[in-house]
Amino acid sequence: MTVMQAWTAEQGELLLGDAPIPTPAAGQLLVKVAAAGLNRADLVQASGKYPPPPGESEILGLEIAGEVLALGEGVSDFRVGDRVFGLVAGGAYAEYCLLEQSLSCLLIDTLSNVAAASLPEAWLTVWLNLIELGALRLDGSSNERRVLIHAGASGVGAAAIQLAKACGAWVAITTSSVEKQAFCRELGADLVIDYRRQDFAAEVKAAGGADLILDTIGGAYLAGNQRCLNQDGQMIVIGLLGGVEAQLNLGLLLVKRQRITGSTLRSLPLGRKAQLTQALREYVLPRISSGEFRVTLDRTFAFSEAAAAHEYLAQNHNIGKVVLQTFGSVK
Repeated sequence: MTVMQAWTAEQGELLLGDAPIPTPAAGQLLVKVAAAGLNRADLVQASGKYPPPPGESEILGLEIAGEVLALGEGVSDFRVGDRVFGLVAGGAYAEYCLLEQSLSCLLIDTLSNVAAASLPEAWLTVWLNLIELGALRLDGSSNERRVLIHAGASGVGAAAIQLAKACGAWVAITTSSVEKQAFCRELGADLVIDYRRQDFAAEVKAAGGADLILDTIGGAYLAGNQRCLNQDGQMIVIGLLGGVEAQLNLGLLLVKRQRITGSTLRSLPLGRKAQLTQALREYVLPRISSGEFRVTLDRTFAFSEAAAAHEYLAQNHNIGKVVLQTFGSVK
């Protein structure tokens, strides 16, 4: 039992093949993967434009849930047989995956493997960007902060709406279909904008502007973001669906004292990711357990259907998260 099935990519094509079952190093868990979350980063990596950090697995996937099968040296917080989930820098689209102890969470009784696999990337991303970089306050006193979230019906968008509202912020989102608009309203969005039919910048500006923008789009939205960003406002760019280049209005940047911040989760040092994971354990999970926060799972695909799952995500069909279920056998 030394070989497993895993998904990699070459020249934009997903490839299912054999790979060695990894051996846990010090501080790591070997997890039998029951479910793996999908992310836009997976699509970009599959296209050849987002390679894993040096030393990380070439296997696709950034978040997993499953059962602990073996422990590396020094692991003290988990046992063989524990059900866990967490963030990885690669390797999730496989039957087995290594997970750092410091990035691992025990599954609470109310969470399935599939639900758990939908959580780490989205919630760690929004915690990093709304709380740590965007300075929203967890005591609910951010009622004077006005937040614009692009792609509000995505996995990250859904988590961002809930966290921003828990902080007391006013929240505007952009999205497309009637179904996605209703979904975002249910999560608490105060202003829902159909980007296909409305000028989001004009709508947000008319409603009082934005103090903080969480932007997954990039180039195509830069001008609009600058137009509706308030004095001393901050734009945090976490995705580039709308391109990597745009013309920056330096006049607005100076006059409004605007700040533009780039942010990625995958390349952060392990210690920083561990701090974010601790916030997931201590703040987010109890609120999921109590029902204050929702798990926003759209649908699952079988492990063998990874290519179809990528296409589904690429076509923006999802409302919330998409997850692969892994039931392959060891060879």
